[in-house]
Amino acid sequence: MAVAFDGGVVMGADSRTTTGSYIANRVSDKITPLIDRVYCCRSGSAADTQAVSDMVRHYSASVSLELGEDPTVRTVASLLSLICYRNKWLLAGIICAGWDKRRGGQVFTVNLGGALLEQPFSIGGSGSSYIYGYCDEHFRKGMSKEECVEFVTKALTHAMSRDGSSGGVIRLVIIDEAGVERRFVPGDKLL
Repeated sequence: MAVAFDGGVVMGADSRTTTGSYIANRVSDKITPLIDRVYCCRSGSAADTQAVSDMVRHYSASVSLELGEDPTVRTVASLLSLICYRNKWLLAGIICAGWDKRRGGQVFTVNLGGALLEQPFSIGGSGSSYIYGYCDEHFRKGMSKEECVEFVTKALTHAMSRDGSSGGVIRLVIIDEAGVERRFVPGDKLL
């Protein structure tokens, strides 16, 4: 999931990867860097989302070389959308979030099929169906960075407690003008 705050974004994900009911990896990192201040949260087929994020990282680097600066968050999200739209057979639900000097913190959802939607927060993956009510009730515009961190951590904790395909630890990425900060919440310290 990802949440925009005044000046940046907070992204978070659990670490469990499953193959049916089999837990294939308990400590995977589902938050992937695309460029310096733009990351994506991947859900769906791990192979599909890794391939899409690799392609977008390559295209974004090419755009950076051509322009002499990193592309905007919207441009990177549009690249994700375009690849997913042109390859509808992909099982890739992706949240793209980051910070750029033009528009600050932004969150975009690229759903299955490639539709692109900007939102103040976005949730995805198998655990998301368990926390829509929680997020609707507790999200408010104008939250501080630390309030967003707490919101994301509590929402993911609820999803992990209900969904058998979610679990492990929580990985957080905070992106703002100052750069990227990673945080880790171990399984025994969940809120």
